[in-house]
Amino acid sequence: MLSRVRDFFDRHLSAAPSAQGDDQHAIELATAALLVEVMRIDDQTTPAEYAAVQHAIRTKFNLTEPEARQLIELAEEEVRQATDYYQFTSMINQRFTQAQKERVLELMWRIAYADAAIDPHERHLLRKIAALLHIPDSANLAAKLRARDSAAAERAQADPKRTD
Repeated sequence: MLSRVRDFFDRHLSAAPSAQGDDQHAIELATAALLVEVMRIDDQTTPAEYAAVQHAIRTKFNLTEPEARQLIELAEEEVRQATDYYQFTSMINQRFTQAQKERVLELMWRIAYADAAIDPHERHLLRKIAALLHIPDSANLAAKLRARDSAAAERAQADPKRTD
């Protein structure tokens, strides 16, 4: 598994492998794994959720569509093999600023809102991740509201007759 991850990042993301590059790749995979977990936590991955994960990964890591799909596959495998979320959140806590952690949480909320409904499993996961990332409730709520508003605006733009 680790060799697949290194191969992916060596091919697509770094000009020269280094210890610092490995750290960056690990944090990118950890972030992608959390995004993927939101998508799959309710056992009903919708096309809208997958598209939201792919868009978040492409935007955050500046990847092409095929690269994003490969990273999602790697992240899905990581999530399946994980026994808890600490392996992902501890890395994010060590390397991200508070603002960066809040942005990751907002991306997670955005994925949860992609299908226009928050499942109780998604809500529980997001509260848990916010706690593991040491994000205060007020910042979690602000991220949730920004994500909700963004998702509603995108749905309204896609279908002007819709009113959710």
